[in-house]
Amino acid sequence: MHLVPADRADRRTIDGHRVCDAIAAIGEPGHVRAWADRFALLGEPRRLALLLALHRTGPLAVSDLAIATGMNDPAVSQALRLLRAAGVVEGEKEGRIVRYRLVDATVATLLDQAAP
Repeated sequence: MHLVPADRADRRTIDGHRVCDAIAAIGEPGHVRAWADRFALLGEPRRLALLLALHRTGPLAVSDLAIATGMNDPAVSQALRLLRAAGVVEGEKEGRIVRYRLVDATVATLLDQAAP
């Protein structure tokens, strides 16, 4: 049981080799946290709707996303701010219009699996 941290080494195991395999499968806590954060972004239905729209159609402006999702413009802007801060979407400014697009390849792969 070479992967068991010292603070858990005194606990009784049933299948010690599987415990080590499970610890290896879980990986670093920071990596697990990053995945949990990514899933949290996808776990809110309105953000998920925005991401699906961007993934399937390409760059869209806030007002167009609001119409497509049934949200109001401020709610779309707030959700996009969060998604932008997480590095999932980026905005491209053309004059006074900002069109947002999905830039996170991992999220795009997840959306491919989730889409109807």
